[in-house]
Amino acid sequence: MAKKKQRGNGAGTVYPRKNKDGKTIGYRGSYIVNGKRYYVSAKTKTETEQKLRQAMTDADRGLTFDAGGLTLRDYLSRWLNDSVRDTVRDTTFERYEQIVRLHIQPALGGVRLRNLTPTHVRGLYKDKLQSRSPRTVQYVHVTLHKALKQAVNDGLIPRNVTEAVKPPQIRQEEIRPLMPEQVNVLLSAARGDRLEALYVLAIHTGLRQGELLGLKWEDVDLEGGTLQVRRTLTTAKGGPVLSSPKTKGSRRTVKLTQSAIEALRSHLQRQLGEMIGRAACGKRTALYSLLRRVSPWIGAALSSISSRSCSSVRDCRIYVSMTYGIRALRYSSVGTSTPRSFRKC
Repeated sequence: MAKKKQRGNGAGTVYPRKNKDGKTIGYRGSYIVNGKRYYVSAKTKTETEQKLRQAMTDADRGLTFDAGGLTLRDYLSRWLNDSVRDTVRDTTFERYEQIVRLHIQPALGGVRLRNLTPTHVRGLYKDKLQSRSPRTVQYVHVTLHKALKQAVNDGLIPRNVTEAVKPPQIRQEEIRPLMPEQVNVLLSAARGDRLEALYVLAIHTGLRQGELLGLKWEDVDLEGGTLQVRRTLTTAKGGPVLSSPKTKGSRRTVKLTQSAIEALRSHLQRQLGEMIGRAACGKRTALYSLLRRVSPWIGAALSSISSRSCSSVRDCRIYVSMTYGIRALRYSSVGTSTPRSFRKC
């Protein structure tokens, strides 16, 4: 009788997985590398054999992937704390943590990291699109892709399954810049108001809200007619935070119009007057913040509501800011019939 051929060390084996009734519910493959057993699994025997061959080929090249029983929930928590925290801005970390906690972990947290498939991810995106915007789903895609990319780099999984899934397309939001007559109404109503310089700068320079509120007087050269963008104001869980612009291109010099220079001179005189008044009351103050002290009010005023009244300074600025938002001011021109060409947000 011929002897049964024995499998060599490292040879793989595929066997069915059965439930308590003896029904086959899938297949599992195992192989040994350096005395340690590794596993792959799939629903069909053919797919399991393909995975096993690929895993053994990777092992021959010195590549072994061992996420063990690590679930996606546990991995994402570890990724946030070990790879993301202290490497990005606080606001960026909070955004990643929110996406993971609210959207990814509730749906896929129980799936083992090594068993995650494009089908899982595709189903997540489809379910989220039922109640969330394509923009939110794209944030989910970016976050999950970044996390799984780190898992690949760490040798936990062989590939990033999100690369096989196409995120939803984002429909470009139409920008509605203020018309010249609307700009003139706003500037006329705001003339002499404490926040006049904010609106003049927004219209004449195209600065973002965070850039406007992050300005200091040391950034302004009234004689040279220029302004330096060096920081931005963002809001984190702990409150407002000043930080450097994200990109090199955002750190820039902006040429001021004569109207902007005049508005800033008036704003400076007003601040100096306020300082004198505070000093007379025995209160100390410092002249360093150009516009940031109005940030609590303007942060709410630049939200999105509809209003048609413009009978006073306050009504007019609320109408324009709340109806169109700061982007409308950034993309609006003064005295022309077409919008100014600012860089895309």
